Amino acid sequence: MLHTPLEQFQIILLFSIKLFCFDFSITNLALVNLLVLAIFAAMVFFFSSNVNYLKETSFFFIPNTWQVFVEALYETSAQLLFDNINAEGEKYFPFISVIFTFVLFSNLIGLVPYSFTTTSHLIVTFTLSLSIFIGLNIICIQKHKFHMLSLFLPANTSFGLALLLVPIELLSYIFKPISLGVRLFANLMAGHTLLKVIVGFSWSMLLLEDFLAVFHIVPLLILVVLMGLELGVALIQAYVFTILTCIYLNDVINLH
Repeated sequence: MLHTPLEQFQIILLFSIKLFCFDFSITNLALVNLLVLAIFAAMVFFFSSNVNYLKETSFFFIPNTWQVFVEALYETSAQLLFDNINAEGEKYFPFISVIFTFVLFSNLIGLVPYSFTTTSHLIVTFTLSLSIFIGLNIICIQKHKFHMLSLFLPANTSFGLALLLVPIELLSYIFKPISLGVRLFANLMAGHTLLKVIVGFSWSMLLLEDFLAVFHIVPLLILVVLMGLELGVALIQAYVFTILTCIYLNDVINLH
């Protein structure tokens, strides 16, 4: 039983593993992260069409239902890349597809009762967005060298206007990973907190010893609607996180 809406986000130590000065302990956060990776890897492996005693796998030329699902995930990532970077973005397809599937599966697993939502923690989302930001900067430096500084100064800008625009552009550039991580964290945490509040309200009404206990069905019906809304948020936030990554990738490839 959870006593506060925020208790569901508590990181709990499951197995303590310490080696010399290093701590390799398994928490519910680490366990769910490993579960996300294992589920997707198993899905791709076992949902392939021709499994010959787990020795050989291949996909149907005419896909089955699960293969269509896997292909739809990759097609979404490929379409996002093509819409933002055109054919030049094909080389970054593994990068974008891994981000999309990881965020999507993390969000969906968090909707399972008694599970744990990793993307509702700022340390997870910010680490992910900061890693993406560092990778994009490396790509930009390798491709454009010192010409990447034109990101902070739009073309045909006068000297007086540049004194104002450069600090603004630099500040907005630095805040990209912060906004990318906070947006995902805030939406998931707010939604799950709201669900817990509605559940607690319904439970409190059910424990009443008078006729009002019957009306606990009202917050339960609201909860069903909110679960559908949270499912939509989980899908949309994975899409938004990925499309913003594609936009930032387009900026570092094509500059202005």
